[in-house]
Amino acid sequence: MSVLDRLASSQNRRDEVPNEELAAALVASGDETSIAELVQNLAHKDKAIQSDCIKVLYEIAEVKPQLVAGFHRDFARLLESKNSRMVWGAMTALDAIVVVESAGVAAAMSQILKAAQGDSVIARDHAVGILAKLATLPDYSARCLPELLNQLRSSPANQFPMYCELAVPAMTAGSRTAFLEIITNRLPGLTKDSQRKRVQALVKSIKI
Repeated sequence: MSVLDRLASSQNRRDEVPNEELAAALVASGDETSIAELVQNLAHKDKAIQSDCIKVLYEIAEVKPQLVAGFHRDFARLLESKNSRMVWGAMTALDAIVVVESAGVAAAMSQILKAAQGDSVIARDHAVGILAKLATLPDYSARCLPELLNQLRSSPANQFPMYCELAVPAMTAGSRTAFLEIITNRLPGLTKDSQRKRVQALVKSIKI
């Protein structure tokens, strides 16, 4: 029985439960052959199968990233797809595996930044997550920290508080002033009280 037979679309299901159950089973078994088959079928002619495969793979990545980290190049290639589902799914996977495959994910930075400029909020969220994680690492801080600050400058107001929270661990003594300046400049543009309070609380925690 092919692993494809266990996908939601193969069972004529429109919900994600079969995909989530398959991901959990593969995490438990560590079945590398089935995982590789899912990766191979990211390019399947049936878009429903493509979608199911990336769903299972990023669900695996979020629980046990080492099982799929070796496929970072496959995920990076998907960032250039015209199918937004595949783009944000791949970005979700890359965000999850960056903790164990920092070099491989960092090598795809140009694709990551380009995809972050698209219409998908989810893709941008995970791109910021990737930048924030890489910026905490000495080997990648010099490149990723400026890009992270640029994302804060241009992010939608709704995303700004979350992006600031993601960025805090990456801030250094040298970048803190720029970080606080961005927050100061953007506060007047935050129209919701919840947004302003969330960011103001963050500023207080940084200054203490």
